[in-house]
Amino acid sequence: MGGQHETHNDGHYTVTALQLKTPSRPIAPVGTSSRLAICKVWDGEYPWDVRVQKVALALTKAGHTVSLVARNRRRLPATEALPEANLYRLLPCRWLPAWLDGAAMFPAFLNPRWLRAIGNVARRQHANLILCRDLPLAPTSIVAGRTLGIPVVLDMAENYPAMLRSRWSTGRHRLVDFLVRNPGLAQRVEQWVLPRVQGVLVVVEESRDRLVQHGVPEDKIAIVRNTPLLERLRQPAARHDATAPLRVVYLGLLELQRGIGTALEAVAILKEAKFPVRLTVLGGGFDEALLRGRAAALGLGQEHVDFRGQVPNDVALGELPLAHVGIVPHWKDESWDTTIPNKIFDYMAAGLAVVTSDAAPVARIVRTSGCGAVFPDRDPAALAAALRRFADPAVRRVAGECGRAAIRATYHWEQDVSRMLDLVTAVMQRPSTGGVA
Repeated sequence: MGGQHETHNDGHYTVTALQLKTPSRPIAPVGTSSRLAICKVWDGEYPWDVRVQKVALALTKAGHTVSLVARNRRRLPATEALPEANLYRLLPCRWLPAWLDGAAMFPAFLNPRWLRAIGNVARRQHANLILCRDLPLAPTSIVAGRTLGIPVVLDMAENYPAMLRSRWSTGRHRLVDFLVRNPGLAQRVEQWVLPRVQGVLVVVEESRDRLVQHGVPEDKIAIVRNTPLLERLRQPAARHDATAPLRVVYLGLLELQRGIGTALEAVAILKEAKFPVRLTVLGGGFDEALLRGRAAALGLGQEHVDFRGQVPNDVALGELPLAHVGIVPHWKDESWDTTIPNKIFDYMAAGLAVVTSDAAPVARIVRTSGCGAVFPDRDPAALAAALRRFADPAVRRVAGECGRAAIRATYHWEQDVSRMLDLVTAVMQRPSTGGVA
């Protein structure tokens, strides 16, 4: 699909590959199971994604060489040497209009353009393993892995079919989603993928349990949460002063199923009750305009709700300690009952009290750690009541300290990296490149 091509014939199969320039940083040699060349597949633009960066950097620091294949709708340079990986972006087709070229890069379950790019990078860099992030490019990665005779590990950051069902339940899906974001099709693809990968990374215990119910052996699953490094605890924590208003923060994408509408209604209830509160919203997304309109309809001015839009991650994390309470108002559905957002760990590390809906993973962590309160999802009155509990600085200070203690003891990246590396080692030690079943 554009660019120069060359054909390799190894006697058993033929690979047609796009020519890519080699990054200036030298590729580390491989040859033993302890030092691997890993082809990581990410279906979005890079930079940036926090989990992609953390996983790639952890693998690099462990002595492996990581080659990252990513989308390239912005027509950025085809290669780039980064601290975490050697980045290989899809080559643009200059003879196509930019919009059509970008559409041809869509991470469909079997996209020949992605198959060529993944196969080319994995082959050129003598990859020992393909690590694919999320379901959309898993079938393509499996085909590439089988062609090259190397195992594939799926990094399942979310329950993709359930995520699509959650999005569709808002009624905000578009006609094109029947083709490219269809929950039924995604479910069938997942059923095909799971027996054909050699390992799966999941972000929470509930996701592991779901896969075990689907027949994936537990010893081929590793829980790798989206947790912070322990060094985050050395940064300033929330002060929990007695000044009003109660400062509440939401960090993340703005989509209806993430419950921001419930949060706005809770703020309106508190405003009506003359309870001083201010919600800061850090993030953007598909439903941002709709939610801004909802805030206006509720009579919430900027003194009550401050939509900051998309901000750099380091800026957002730096602003968290200025708040008192972090909220996770996500809907309780199959999607949020089997995945977990980064924000809960960011709030805990910053020493905020956490108020969350009763979506299973976040509710479990908040209850067991004592770092906040849980309310029934989509119940603004219950959320308002939960926020009132933290009007007392002493109450929220105790919750914040419990959250930081839980980060220190359990929910930190160093532990999650250890489990990821153990799974990679186990996959490479297995004699067969067959699937997980």
